[in-house]
Amino acid sequence: MDVRFLGQVAYSSTYEAMQSFTANRLPDTPDELWLCEHPPVFTQGLAGLASHLLMPGHIPVVQTNRGGQVTFHGPGQVVAYPLVNLQRAGYYVKEYVFKLEESVIRTLAHFGVTGHRLAGAPGIYVRLDDPCSHAALVGPAPTNDPFKGLGKISALGLKVSRHCTYHGAALNVAMDLQPFDLINPCGYAGLKTVDLFTIGVETTWDDAARVLAAQLAARL
Repeated sequence: MDVRFLGQVAYSSTYEAMQSFTANRLPDTPDELWLCEHPPVFTQGLAGLASHLLMPGHIPVVQTNRGGQVTFHGPGQVVAYPLVNLQRAGYYVKEYVFKLEESVIRTLAHFGVTGHRLAGAPGIYVRLDDPCSHAALVGPAPTNDPFKGLGKISALGLKVSRHCTYHGAALNVAMDLQPFDLINPCGYAGLKTVDLFTIGVETTWDDAARVLAAQLAARL
């Protein structure tokens, strides 16, 4: 897998580049992994509802063909775009999603944080009261607040075309979280979004990107 660190790049041009790469790749085209960050932008998935954009203000909104609802990208967030031929790799979309999530969980563990999956809500979450706790999430989530006590630290959104993936995962490192208050993140009203910095982990974008890249490359 060819790993490319792109730095800060515009979302729209990166989106177009992913589409072009996927449309033009051949059966033997090597897989690639792009790591980057974007200037502030809201991106809306195919299932996105306008009602989840509460007050976008001056931040641009880009319609995309990934799955999911609305999310925010901005400086201080590591965005990983794996461009993978699933047919050649020999696994299905569900397993691919598990590998993405596991890569984020292992990255968080590198920084002493325990990441959690939540049934029916793609992405990775942390306990707000004790982000380092190894205790598993047990029992049914409260029906009136399935995210009680949790903060979302990583979002996932995918597109598969001709058995090849693009879009990917975003890990919040040290960013301005206020724009998440202007939307219902991933379609969930009141969902709290956190980054590594707000839960007590001080690291750089470069370090977090390198760790995440290594974890993804090892699994994909």
